[in-house]
Amino acid sequence: MARFVFSCACLALLSAGSAQAAERGKVQAFLEVTGFDVALDSIALSASDAPNMLGLSAGDFGSEWTRLSQSVFDRTKMRELALDILTETLEEDALSHAAAFYASDLGQRLVMAENASHLVEEDDTKQAAGQRIIADLVKADSNRVALYHRMGQAIDAAGSGLRFIQQIQFRFLMAASAAGVIELQLDADGLRALQRDQEGEMRMALRASNLAASAYTYQGFSEAEIEAYVEALETPLMQEVYELLNAVQFEITANRFEALAYRMKELGQGEEL
Repeated sequence: MARFVFSCACLALLSAGSAQAAERGKVQAFLEVTGFDVALDSIALSASDAPNMLGLSAGDFGSEWTRLSQSVFDRTKMRELALDILTETLEEDALSHAAAFYASDLGQRLVMAENASHLVEEDDTKQAAGQRIIADLVKADSNRVALYHRMGQAIDAAGSGLRFIQQIQFRFLMAASAAGVIELQLDADGLRALQRDQEGEMRMALRASNLAASAYTYQGFSEAEIEAYVEALETPLMQEVYELLNAVQFEITANRFEALAYRMKELGQGEEL
């Protein structure tokens, strides 16, 4: 599936359930045909960002860091958690609509490209490649740039991606402080204020990052194919699916980062922040 932005305006659905929720077997098949299972696996790659949030590096935690991060971000557990949630919340009509698109020839080619991109870390090399593609598209006055912007808006129709990335950071830092991994020099209100001060810069960086990632991921598709994809993403049922999937990915990511913070005390590294 297309890149997720942790939009979770529908988090209430995680506990509310649905009278027409899909069967577990169908949800499992849905995860596979849409590539959401691989998108969930890619959450594990974000573990490398955890020490950076604390002003540290993975090397500061010694050789046990890899073992710990793999244990906390266990791919099987994350998939099972997503399956549990979606079995209760994903409605049959929305599931069928999204699955039908992604099962098509274009849909499966998109999933292959997205799966490959999901499993490449968001490092400087990938971003630089995407930025070069965007620069060339701008020079050529290509409509693809506008299509990528539309794609981003369709994936995060509520526009709440940045807010929930901030929430992941907040929950991680507060959990790390409570666990004694770091000593925060700011209380919760102060940390929120700092995030608000940085919001404009972060929003611009996130938009640029997503644009470059889209250019990198979909470089092998024609403009007509990208436009067809964007139009599919803009349909009401697909919007419903993405709102829920963003919520699931956000909650799993935040939950795992909190768990990681508490487990990091096992490694014995402390720092003031």
